[in-house]
Amino acid sequence: MGDTIAEASKHTGLSEHTLRYYEKEGLLPSIGRDSSGCRSFQENDYEWIEVISCLKNTGMTIKEIRQFMDWCKEGDSTLQKRLELFLEQRRRAEQQMRELEQHIEKIEKKIRFYETAVKAGTAAVHNGKSCDDCD
Repeated sequence: MGDTIAEASKHTGLSEHTLRYYEKEGLLPSIGRDSSGCRSFQENDYEWIEVISCLKNTGMTIKEIRQFMDWCKEGDSTLQKRLELFLEQRRRAEQQMRELEQHIEKIEKKIRFYETAVKAGTAAVHNGKSCDDCD
């Protein structure tokens, strides 16, 4: 016997609403039902949920995840398409990392500005320069 949606929610950390949404969007098509018609989550479902969560956390859209899942079902004839999808996703993630690094650099400048001002007890230590000039 499988887990209820409440148990699956606790197990995955995803809300029941999110699990239902993933099923509705075709991301979890293999979820069975018990004799009462309630969802019954099996180990294989948890493996797919883990994959979906990973892809979602990298910024992949539901549409792209659904496409990936469809390609998985189609078998080896879609290996190249799956590879291309992940290469593109990596490119996007690397771009996001570069942008985050730029934001961190700005934050570091502002931290240095305020550390100096706090140490001096005044922002005037920067000769009238405001932190907005830290960029």
